[in-house]
Amino acid sequence: MTESTEDFAAIFEASVKAKRVKQGQTVEGTIVAIGPEVAFVDVGGKGEATIELSELTDDEGRVEVAVGDRIQATVVSTAGGLTLSRRGVRSAETQQQLEDAFRTGLAVEGKVESVIKGGYEVRIARQRAFCPFSQMDTLKTDPAIHVGRAYAFRIVEFKEGGKNLVVSRRAVLEEEQRANAAAVKQSIVAGAIMTGRVASVREFGAFVDLGGGVQGLLHVSEMAWSHISDPSQVVKPGDEISVKVLQVDEAKGKISLGLRQLTADPWSRVASTYSVGQVHTGRVTRVTDFGAFVELEPGVEGLAHVSTFPPTGRSQGWAAQVPPGTTGAFEILSIDLEKKRLGVALLPEGSARAGLAEASAAIVPGARVKGKVERHEKFGVFVFLGPGRTGLIPMSETNVPREADVAKALPVGSEVEVIVLDVEEPPSRRIRLSIKGIQDAHEAAEVREYAEREDSSTNAAFGSLADKLRNAFEKG
Repeated sequence: MTESTEDFAAIFEASVKAKRVKQGQTVEGTIVAIGPEVAFVDVGGKGEATIELSELTDDEGRVEVAVGDRIQATVVSTAGGLTLSRRGVRSAETQQQLEDAFRTGLAVEGKVESVIKGGYEVRIARQRAFCPFSQMDTLKTDPAIHVGRAYAFRIVEFKEGGKNLVVSRRAVLEEEQRANAAAVKQSIVAGAIMTGRVASVREFGAFVDLGGGVQGLLHVSEMAWSHISDPSQVVKPGDEISVKVLQVDEAKGKISLGLRQLTADPWSRVASTYSVGQVHTGRVTRVTDFGAFVELEPGVEGLAHVSTFPPTGRSQGWAAQVPPGTTGAFEILSIDLEKKRLGVALLPEGSARAGLAEASAAIVPGARVKGKVERHEKFGVFVFLGPGRTGLIPMSETNVPREADVAKALPVGSEVEVIVLDVEEPPSRRIRLSIKGIQDAHEAAEVREYAEREDSSTNAAFGSLADKLRNAFEKG
């Protein structure tokens, strides 16, 4: 055979093999030339194919491939040579193109025009198509958010010559997820910040789709620095959010995510914002058996311990003063930066800061103060004197006879007047009180008053006698 005969035979064999290629088939080839509008791809025995250069450029129009690079693409057409595409039939204009896209499974571009019964009306070129609700997204979303947006769809039904089209965006998304799954998994490492979509919201948190069908759990405790009782107040299905990967458990296939870690910890400012003795406005967020939690600012909560509330004489009676949602003035009693704890106390409504300082300063040895009975113990009676100030009346200082019932004589919640016997220095801050001291003081005062009265009477009597004698002498 001559050289020209061999060339003709090779060309003929390649053309025969090219005709065996079907639309929708994925082929692999090498870039052999790059023109102004198309690139030429050598697909081996299948012949030479073309692909639009726009499919090989990035968002800024730069060509991403070079001669010699290998690519994978899908056969869009075999008429007049092989035409390839890596993106699908994005702008199908004719019914023939739509039918080709349906038979090959390639994506077409469509615009969601409206929400109708059972789904959406989608406009593809000049054709009307229907997309069921279940086929619009891989996640459950608000139907209204899709109206007016352009998406890639796959034609799943092509009837009546293209007059009746049913499309699916979900099929395209799921294919992209499968293609991206491996790359996504490699990028999911502890500390990584990723963008995902909220797939579902539960009472304990939200599942976030990170791409490729890979989901992580955003627990409610990691949503915000402040206490969150309802996750749906923070995120909703379909929301696109940025999250931080906290932990990846490959053995269990679990990914833990965080949202609050993307903002500064409000406790980093506590040392410079709060100090013991300050008064701040706070809001009660929840009430427990041991006290009420008070939000001073988002992410900074204090505990108003049950001991900081005046006793009422009823079990848990203090809780009625601070139902969740209550806003009031709270005094800072203690700050523990290491454990992130604040001790606070609710101030009486209408009280002035100066009045609070005077009341606090009045608790010194010898002072007479009033308080409310808080509880009884075998060794004495505890008396509430003010927020964070509780004193003890030893049994010997109650002025109640041994055979009497102290609980009846001094019931919980009753007001008593006491004298301060002793105040220990911090950190114990123990205060010893006495009712007996008040009684002793009363008796001492009565004795003094009686003595003063007697002295006055005696002096008055001697004065009268002296006056009579003086008058008698004057008359004589």
